[in-house]
Amino acid sequence: MRLTTKGRYAVTAMLDLALHRTKGPVSLADISKRQEISLSYLEQLFAKLRNNDLVASVRGPGGGYRLKRGPEEIFVSEIIDAVNESVDATNCQGAGNCQQGEVCLTHHLWMDLSKQIHDFLSGISLLSLVDRRDIQEVAERQNKAGPAKSDTESEEVIPVSSL
Repeated sequence: MRLTTKGRYAVTAMLDLALHRTKGPVSLADISKRQEISLSYLEQLFAKLRNNDLVASVRGPGGGYRLKRGPEEIFVSEIIDAVNESVDATNCQGAGNCQQGEVCLTHHLWMDLSKQIHDFLSGISLLSLVDRRDIQEVAERQNKAGPAKSDTESEEVIPVSSL
């Protein structure tokens, strides 16, 4: 099972948004800086999050994004689902054609694991993450320092086709 960068970044960005929600709309540039995620990649992710009613955009000076619902009402599984990510543990992406077009011996085991992971993530709200002391400590460090990139440091490039 593998959760790709798309799902991880979407959850990270939404958690950043939840952590900073009391300061008004949060700009993607600020999230990009704190989390070291490409701004153009965040724009693509937030288009999907907006289409799935998880965030709302606020235009104008001081604009940015805000959560569409309270952080206690948004769950990690929703975020992953919104960006068309899956937590599929099968080798066949759940299609059941694992072994020469048929279900393999362990297909149902991996399907059950995938369901358990999804159920687990369905029980984790953004608020439960915001309330964690370890997450608050990381957020405090990020707010103070911010990433310092040199001109020679390259940013991770994620192809648009992976969205």
